[in-house]
Amino acid sequence: MQRRSRSVIAVLAAVLTVAAGCTVPTFAPNGSSEAGPVTSSGAPATNGTADWQPCPDVPKDLVGQTAPGMTYDCAKVSVPRDWNDQNNGETYSIAMIRIRSSKQSGRIGSLLLNPGGPGGSGVELAAILSFGEAFGGLPTEITNRFDIIGFDPRGVGRSDPVKCISPADQDASFGAPPDPRSLAEFDKLVTLNKRIASECGAKYGDQLPFFSTEQAARDMDSLRQAVGDEKLSYLGYSYGTLLGATYAQLFPKNIRAMVLDGAVDPKQNFVEGSETQAKGFERAFTNFTNWCKATPDKCPIAPDARKAVTDALATATTKPIAGADGRKATSGWVFYAVISSLYTESGWAKLANAIDELKQGNPKLVFSLADQYAERKPDGTYSNLFDANMAVNCADTDDAPTIDEVRRFQGEWRQKYPMFGAALATGMLSCAVWPGKRDPYPAGAAAGAPPIVVVGTTGDPATPYENTADLASMLGVGQVLTWEGEGHTAYPSTPCIVKAVDGYLIDLKVPQEGLRCPAK
Repeated sequence: MQRRSRSVIAVLAAVLTVAAGCTVPTFAPNGSSEAGPVTSSGAPATNGTADWQPCPDVPKDLVGQTAPGMTYDCAKVSVPRDWNDQNNGETYSIAMIRIRSSKQSGRIGSLLLNPGGPGGSGVELAAILSFGEAFGGLPTEITNRFDIIGFDPRGVGRSDPVKCISPADQDASFGAPPDPRSLAEFDKLVTLNKRIASECGAKYGDQLPFFSTEQAARDMDSLRQAVGDEKLSYLGYSYGTLLGATYAQLFPKNIRAMVLDGAVDPKQNFVEGSETQAKGFERAFTNFTNWCKATPDKCPIAPDARKAVTDALATATTKPIAGADGRKATSGWVFYAVISSLYTESGWAKLANAIDELKQGNPKLVFSLADQYAERKPDGTYSNLFDANMAVNCADTDDAPTIDEVRRFQGEWRQKYPMFGAALATGMLSCAVWPGKRDPYPAGAAAGAPPIVVVGTTGDPATPYENTADLASMLGVGQVLTWEGEGHTAYPSTPCIVKAVDGYLIDLKVPQEGLRCPAK
């Protein structure tokens, strides 16, 4: 399992349903290199000014329609491949979407969005959020005052996407045992990771360090200038908090307002970050099992949901059930169905039903949940989400453990976090064998920046709540806002969170210190 902070789209997808019965997809399917250009010409601007062209096809491709009263324009901005060597002429094109409400008045400026990942499409996040608060999107108070700007970071989606993992290797990676016990099984996983790393290295070579978070954060300042804002207003989710925190250290005086929801702690090393996620998912899984025990009428695998899932994984290891297309629901696919379901509280019932149906010989729901997480399409191809995720994570990491150390952590974490520890340990193999040079991000104070709101969810599996105060403290200007809820990220989940965040983004009113918003 690769270390990854899942995008807010995973949260929104569980609750968003658009008119005409069209359900908003998780992490939308058009983030691959096949998605096509987002401007009519596809030519990036090179003078720092965005050349906006209408692109209503983006929301139409995602949900079948545009949001009422919203206009959609797209552009590309050219940035140096290497900000440390800007004059060599090599560039990347960064894709953006601008969404404006017909009711906009008293315009403040632009609100730049990042959904996380790394690897998530901000273009698609912005399009989804544009459908408004009735569908779990942005409140009208925000869309009435800001242009909503989504962007795909370098290497992601429509921005010169990294694509170097074959569908066969993707299937092998997700289908592999999450906890390979025998040395032979472990070595097989090492070989797979080495093959993927070798192919990515052969294709991108010296470019690999250019996909780092610091390079992407410098791109953000070019986007700020391209949309004509003197200062940046930013909303970043999950990995987007790391991107925002890096920007805040590099360009503290260029910030107007910044909300970081689902905090990554930049001070943690690679191993610490992976173990933190193991702890977060284990806690979320325990919350799920407690819910099953308390509401057996809603959970067909009650009263002992942990045993039911553990048994399902064990059975899938030795006797995996084949789906309609012949694909076998191995322990890896079952494991990722579990992971996928923990990002939202609404996913708990889906997980219980999936495990129950698997026991009865039907893996359809298991594949549906796992494919949603993996962004595996019905034809067996994948978006570039995990290609970009690996490229960014490994470019950022100069302290990955050795293969032998990964094996040791696998055993240690299995004891501490029975469901997720071993998988989060073996997930570090991808960067342990990565061929590219590294470009780690900074981890320090944002001296000179205005107050930054850092939002944390007490039941967050992917970016555990403990990270919230740590990130706020590191920045030196962070103000913690807490949601006592379940799932990954908080805004815009409840009226209390919405009121606090909107008041800050619009009027720069910092939430009161220690504010905790109830779950409902």
